[in-house]
Amino acid sequence: MQRLAIYAGTFDPITFGHVDIVERASKLFDQVIVAVASNQPKHTLFSLEERVALTTDILQHVPNIKVRGFQTLTLDLAKELNAHVLIRSIRAVADFDYEFQLANMNRTLHPIMETLFLMPAEKYMFVSSSLIREIAALKGDITPFVPPLVAKALIQKMSHPCP
Repeated sequence: MQRLAIYAGTFDPITFGHVDIVERASKLFDQVIVAVASNQPKHTLFSLEERVALTTDILQHVPNIKVRGFQTLTLDLAKELNAHVLIRSIRAVADFDYEFQLANMNRTLHPIMETLFLMPAEKYMFVSSSLIREIAALKGDITPFVPPLVAKALIQKMSHPCP
């Protein structure tokens, strides 16, 4: 039986912290689905298609991952793919409260679902997509936190915002 896990998130944009989690999860599972959520309530900077394309390009060096977009509950995607493990990233204590609630909600709704918490490398513990977007909007240097392709896309998006 193949060990399959899902790492779901908005990835708006994908950061080095996300990449670190994917690389580490790929060593634990036969296949990792990086599921890019449409997440309309968050009003993302990049469209779902743009985020899927960026994430696919950034993670092409990891052989046992697949990137796909989705517009359902993560649990519904897990059921569709017959996955029983969700990968979640915890950077700080503040993340833990939300992630703890989410993991317990998921297990209540789907009792065989397990949540595996991974922490990014220490050098990425403070990096979040929202901080990256804020720094980019104020024309700060984001290159230590995101792959070059993402930095280029962010700079372009910030200089030509959609109406």
